[in-house]
Amino acid sequence: MANLKDLRIRITSVKSTQKITSAMKMVAASKLRRAQGAAEEGRPYAERMERMLGELMGSLTTLDGAPKLLAGTGSEETHLVVPITADRGLCGGFNGSIIREARRQVRDLQGQGKKVKLLCVGRKGRDGLNRNFPDLIIETLEGLIKSGVEYPVASGVAQNIVARFDAGEFDVCSIIYNRFVSAISQEVTGQQIIPFPIPEIADDAPEKDTDGASYLMEPSEEEILAELLPRNLSVQMFRALLESNASEHGARMSAMDNATRNAGDMLDDLTMTYNRTRQAVITSELIEIISGAEAL
Repeated sequence: MANLKDLRIRITSVKSTQKITSAMKMVAASKLRRAQGAAEEGRPYAERMERMLGELMGSLTTLDGAPKLLAGTGSEETHLVVPITADRGLCGGFNGSIIREARRQVRDLQGQGKKVKLLCVGRKGRDGLNRNFPDLIIETLEGLIKSGVEYPVASGVAQNIVARFDAGEFDVCSIIYNRFVSAISQEVTGQQIIPFPIPEIADDAPEKDTDGASYLMEPSEEEILAELLPRNLSVQMFRALLESNASEHGARMSAMDNATRNAGDMLDDLTMTYNRTRQAVITSELIEIISGAEAL
C-alpha cells in the first residue's frame, strides 16, 4: 500500500493534469466553431465544381486532345497517396484512422503489383507511416494550418502535386482525409484527384431535358477543362484541409473532455484511498498508545 506522501504527490499531479486537459478542451471548442463553419461553407462550392466538370466531360465525345489531368498518362502503374493528418497529437483516433487507411491502401496497391509513393501532409502521418514504409515517403509538408486553413496554402500543395505529375513521377493520385460529421464523429474519406474521375451515370438516371437545344461553347470544352481542372485540384485540396482541420479540433475537444472526466474519476479514487490510508494510520497509532498505557 502506498504511503500518505506518495498519495498526496499523485493527487497533486492528477489535479494539474486535469487543469491542462480542461484548458485544452476549451481552446479546441473555441477553434472548432470557426473551423466547422468554414468546412460547411466550403462544401457547396467544391461539390458544385465537381458537378460542373462532370457535365463538361459528358459533352466530350472522346478523350483525345483532353487535358492530361483528365485523360491521365495512359497507365496506372505508379500511385501517389496523400494522407492528411495533424502536426500534433492528443486528438483521439483522428491521426490513427488516417494512418490505418493509408496503410490499407498501400498494401492493397502493392498486392496488385503497383508502385506506391507517399506525400504526407502533417507530421503525425509521416511518423506513423515511416515505421512501415520509410522508403515510400517522398516528402512531408508540416505547419500548413498553424494559423488556420488558407486557400493559397492549399493551392501551393496542389501545385506541388501537379508539378510532380507533369514530371512523370506518378500516374494516379488520391488523398485521404477525415470528413467532419460532428464533434464526436469523423468519416475517413478517400478521393482520387488525378486524373479527374469520370462520373458514373446510373442506368435509371433521368435524361437531361434540353428541349432539343444544341449548345456551343466558346472556347472549346477542352480549353475550358484545361483552365478548370488545376483550379478544381486546388479547391478539392482546400476542402480536404478544411474538413481535416475541423475534424482535428472536434476530435481533440472530445479526447480532452474524456481525459478531464477520467482525471476526475481518478481523483475520487485516490482521495478515497488517501482517506482510508490516513484513517488506518491514525487507528494504528491509537492502538499503540492504548496498548502502551495498559502495559504501564
